[in-house]
Amino acid sequence: MKTSVHCFKFVKTIPMNAISIFPITKELLKPWLKQQSSHLQTWVEQTGFKAEGNEVCLVSNKEGKLEKVLFGVKNFDDFLAWGKLPLLLPEQHAYCFDVSFDEKLKEKSAIGWGLGAYQFTQYKEPKREPSQLILSNKKTFQLIENTVNSICFIRDLINTPTDDMSPEILSKVAKQLAQDYQADFSEIVGESLLKQNFSAIYTVGRGSGHFSRLIELNWGRKSDLKITLVGKGVCFDSGGLDLKTASGMGLMKKDMSGAAHVLGLAKMIMAAKLPVRLRVLIPAVENMVSGSSYHPGDVIKMRSGLSVEVNNTDAEGRLILADALSEAVSEKPDLLIDIATLTGAARVALGTEIIPLFANHDETANQVLDVAKEENEAMWRMPLFKPYNDLLKSYIAELSNSGSKPYAGAITAALFLQHFVPDTIQWLHLDIFGWNEEASPGKPKGGEAFGIRTLFKVIQCLL
Repeated sequence: MKTSVHCFKFVKTIPMNAISIFPITKELLKPWLKQQSSHLQTWVEQTGFKAEGNEVCLVSNKEGKLEKVLFGVKNFDDFLAWGKLPLLLPEQHAYCFDVSFDEKLKEKSAIGWGLGAYQFTQYKEPKREPSQLILSNKKTFQLIENTVNSICFIRDLINTPTDDMSPEILSKVAKQLAQDYQADFSEIVGESLLKQNFSAIYTVGRGSGHFSRLIELNWGRKSDLKITLVGKGVCFDSGGLDLKTASGMGLMKKDMSGAAHVLGLAKMIMAAKLPVRLRVLIPAVENMVSGSSYHPGDVIKMRSGLSVEVNNTDAEGRLILADALSEAVSEKPDLLIDIATLTGAARVALGTEIIPLFANHDETANQVLDVAKEENEAMWRMPLFKPYNDLLKSYIAELSNSGSKPYAGAITAALFLQHFVPDTIQWLHLDIFGWNEEASPGKPKGGEAFGIRTLFKVIQCLL
């Protein structure tokens, strides 16, 4: 798979001909201008620059050469705004932050720049080369590069169409990642899933011509903190026999976003060499329609031993995740995180920008929310409201895979998963969207990473 290339050029010192970028808010523009040269004051006046959010002013010197870039920001914490610049500023120049800019803000703004430089180029040439941002701090550069490259890796996986991102190709991506960082890779494929008691993963994918599989990656010393990541890898979701509409099926290449997220987060952790024992589990399937498809009303004996009635074949993600979670808890990890594009109900509740977070321990949830606020990632805790378990009752099995009423769909899905995770294990469940419907600075239209910076920092804080 062709992947994105990072947009940074690292040098130890900023070259003399680098163009500095000076961020400024609308409120600060007038008092700042009073302290500048008459040439700059006249230039700003003549160009009509007001320092509105995302507004750019290219300032030339008296010889007509580009000297400085003024960048209007709504507030200095809006680091994604910098994503507007790399595909806008003249590419023949190299750029750097103005020396007066706060170092911590430089770090976040550089991440915004890098995310804005992303272009998905697997099937067509890029519109143009991104302008280069020069960073002089090697330690900061490595952190920024790791963050940006991991997020771009996630975006590439989600953006790739199903024909080029089948379960076996997703497996090859995971295997290559394991090789890149000297991790152990293994997988259970096809009929072997039944033999090793992963019946839900096998059943959901048996209607496809592509073999289902459970992908596993292990990295780090066994004595270190155990972090286990589980990602939903539905490489395409037709809805099964409870078939989706054409419009509902249009973006279902992104139904493996959870898998992309855990691989991207794993890449970030391994590149940073965090002292953790990392385990990644990805149930990878296609939920397709054929004579072999599973049916509404079928009962699946899960890995945990629970029997589950299939009330809806389009609620397949929680089935494959449940089997993977049952395996994940067998090692009693210190922190278990699952990520999935699980329910449309989560989008109805919180929209496409806010990450719904479910957690079985208040202290862990509060820590995650605090870090998310620091990282400027919108996240909201949703309740694991136990009375709603009644909506998952089945008269012929111990559980139903879908709620009996069309309410609280994100909560009932999370409650279903909770049946497979003991309360003794710290567990986080993120029901993500995985997609930008419209382009905005730092967030091009298409596949998107949600909560990765937050989760990485949470894991760092546990060490």
